[in-house]
Amino acid sequence: MNYADIKLCDVANGVGIRISLFVSGCTHHCKNCFNQETWDFNYGKPFTDNEIDYIIKNSAADYITGLSLLGGEPLEFINQQGILPLVKKYKETYPDKTIWCYTGYDFEKDILGKMVHQWDFTDTLLNYLDVIVDGEFIEEEKSLNLKFKGSANQRIIDVPKSLAEGKTILWDEKGKFF
Repeated sequence: MNYADIKLCDVANGVGIRISLFVSGCTHHCKNCFNQETWDFNYGKPFTDNEIDYIIKNSAADYITGLSLLGGEPLEFINQQGILPLVKKYKETYPDKTIWCYTGYDFEKDILGKMVHQWDFTDTLLNYLDVIVDGEFIEEEKSLNLKFKGSANQRIIDVPKSLAEGKTILWDEKGKFF
C-alpha cells in the first residue's frame, strides 16, 4: 500500500485534533473529488512499519483524540491489508482514542454485504473502527454546512453499535466521542 500524506494536526475529519492518514488508490473517482491525485494506487510513498511507528509516536499527546483514515479509499482490497496492522497497533496502544474511516463504499451493501464475505480481514478491520463515514462524494449534494462529511448522502455510522445490534446505527454527536 502507498500513502499520500500523514497530517499530524487535523480538525476537519473527525472529533477533536486527530492524526490523519491519506492512503493512495481509489476506484470511485467521484466528480470533483478533493484529492484526485490519490486515485492512483502508485501515488506517494510505501506505507511501512516506520510510518506506523511515526503515527503511534505522534498520537501520544493527550490533545490527540484519534486517528482518521482517508484517501484515496481506505477500504480498497490492498489498502485494508495495509491499514490493518496500523489500526490494531493503534487500538492496543490507545484504547480510548477513536479511529474514523472515510469510505466511498456503502456500509450495508458493499462492506457488510460483500467485503466481509470476500476477505477475512475486513471483519477484523471493522472491529477496530469506531466510526465510518460512508458513501461516495456527490458534487450535487455538497454542502459546507455538513459536519465531518462532504455531501448530504454520506452517513456517519457508529461501527461498534452497528455490529452489536446487527443494523446500521448512525453516530450520535452527543455520544461518547465528545
